[in-house]
Amino acid sequence: MTHLKEGDKAPDFLLEQANLKKADIKGKKVILYFYPKDNTPGCTAESCDLRDNYETLKSKGFEVIGVSPDSEKSHENFKNKHNLPFTLIPDTEKTVLNAFGVWGEKSMYGKKYMGVNRTTFVISKDGIIEKIIDKVKTKEHANQILKEMGL
Repeated sequence: MTHLKEGDKAPDFLLEQANLKKADIKGKKVILYFYPKDNTPGCTAESCDLRDNYETLKSKGFEVIGVSPDSEKSHENFKNKHNLPFTLIPDTEKTVLNAFGVWGEKSMYGKKYMGVNRTTFVISKDGIIEKIIDKVKTKEHANQILKEMGL
């Protein structure tokens, strides 16, 4: 598992995985948020908070991209149900999750299992990781990001 840190270059294949063109994010900072599962309470709260603050984030030069191991169809349903205006990457093979080091062992009620460790990376226009947020406040994540970035 990769352990990226602030100041590291973000993995390159992100664009290819998201079917994005470089022009879509050129000159923008990227908020790349990793979440466990579509349509679960915490993931819905986090995604809807980013949706509700999307125009503010865009006005600060950010593009938002979400990643989970759900399928493209699951993402499509999640986006439509909650009117999410940003890209969601289906990472069923866990390629991006592993590259960013967010796929790992978790524990719930004493049981250990593998899953997504909810984490957000803020990536500069130059592809450098500026901020890593691993204690995500799902209901106020956009403000948390802006505060962490000093905005």
